[in-house]
Amino acid sequence: MIRRRTILASGAAVLAMPALAQPVFNRPLRIIVPFAPGGSSDILARLMAPKLGEALGQSVVVENRTGAGGNVGAENVARSPADGHSLLMGTMGGLTINPHLYRGMTFDPARDLVGVGMAFETVHVLIVHPGVQATTVAELVALAKAQPGRLTYGSAGAGSSTHMVAELFRLTAGIELTHVPYRGSAPALNDTVAGTVQLMLDQLPSCIGQVQAGRVRALAVTGSARHPLLPEVPSMAEAGLAGASATSWGAVMAPTGTPVPAIARLNAALNAALADQSVRTRLVQAGADPLSSTPEAVAERMRAETATWGRVVREANITIN
Repeated sequence: MIRRRTILASGAAVLAMPALAQPVFNRPLRIIVPFAPGGSSDILARLMAPKLGEALGQSVVVENRTGAGGNVGAENVARSPADGHSLLMGTMGGLTINPHLYRGMTFDPARDLVGVGMAFETVHVLIVHPGVQATTVAELVALAKAQPGRLTYGSAGAGSSTHMVAELFRLTAGIELTHVPYRGSAPALNDTVAGTVQLMLDQLPSCIGQVQAGRVRALAVTGSARHPLLPEVPSMAEAGLAGASATSWGAVMAPTGTPVPAIARLNAALNAALADQSVRTRLVQAGADPLSSTPEAVAERMRAETATWGRVVREANITIN
């Protein structure tokens, strides 16, 4: 009898373990967006947050913490308690580019942050102020070659995706442009609309409204094909610059050390939010492609693109500090 009771007790304990291991989210969660309000990552985080909160049974608050190309917000999450309540809307720039640029970084995204799951992917759009005398990529390249360094382009900040994709375009086209960094893509776009800078390679979600309103002219998209929201705009490959093709992406991150059960529940909630038809529709309408994944897939993409963008940093001789 003793043996039978021991076995039964052990089985009951095993059955109870998953329930005991279930993470508890007992207060509102926050998603840190490391850029100014109005940019692509901010727009998309705010679209996903309500459904993510529904799945977790807690409200999810989006908080903007800007500075140092996204490092300020990312470090805030990396240094937060690893209990699943502090999340980062990580971006390609902050997770894979900044380590090559900021020698004084006091944290390492690959070491101090862990992926919850991919969230979205976006193309960039080569846009110019209507006053620029170019209606095609070829005409813009010819104009830039005739006036080396005279044309200026805005970005969300040094090392941001809008900076690096523009540098990839510049290197591929063999032209000289002058970089004007801003604190976020929204102010950079505003100055492109105003003509303070002549062009930008902005992410589609943040610039689609200005393109459709005719306040800026779209010359190309950086995806592998034309985008459904801009069917008349050629891809970089169609424009003869296949080497300038690139996409940006966002992934939800948590502090390293966050318990595996918490990461698993967050991943399930994130994927459920991305599977919701209303969220998918709104993301697509905003110009983003929903992109769900496992936590492991985030780490794999970070490794691959850290190497890719490291090469661009070296070839373009980009330095921050």
